[in-house]
Amino acid sequence: MTEEDFGLLREWLARPHVARWWNHETSPAAVMRDFGPAVRGEEPSEDLLASLDGRPVGLVQCCLLADYPEYIAELAPLVDVPTGAMSIDYLVGDPDRTGQGLGTRMIESVLDRIWAVHPSATCVIVPVVAANRRSWRALEKAGLRKIGEGEMEPDNPADDPAHFLYRADRPSAHGAVPRAET
Repeated sequence: MTEEDFGLLREWLARPHVARWWNHETSPAAVMRDFGPAVRGEEPSEDLLASLDGRPVGLVQCCLLADYPEYIAELAPLVDVPTGAMSIDYLVGDPDRTGQGLGTRMIESVLDRIWAVHPSATCVIVPVVAANRRSWRALEKAGLRKIGEGEMEPDNPADDPAHFLYRADRPSAHGAVPRAET
């Protein structure tokens, strides 16, 4: 993602199907404030555009949990957070593209990228609001397994704090870890 993509990101964040779960300000200043540091390399997270047929269709964020101790502090009472653990967040921007497996494909693709680009990554842990069935089903279809549940601060204050926590481990050197059946 680059700053030139922020207009598209603002559109996505304002769409009801995204705003429901991301609850993010969409002004140019807010998007610059919240996404600019990662794009400029001032923050250790990565904001990646997902593309299909050469057109951007979604956003995936990746971070090493060790770079965000406050995040580890929230996760640790619920699940084991090993050294090298990473996390992701994601959205499909176009409502006409939801419900077609695109979220699952984005998650699978970013997992492959994490294993290739981050050799010290041991696993990926993803908390998701329990009410966001589409999101946790996409994680399951991408091969992540549910490892816990508990209360966390939701992104949207309208949500209950109940979260499910999912995990994917780095594939073994002997081959890919089989994906969970759905």
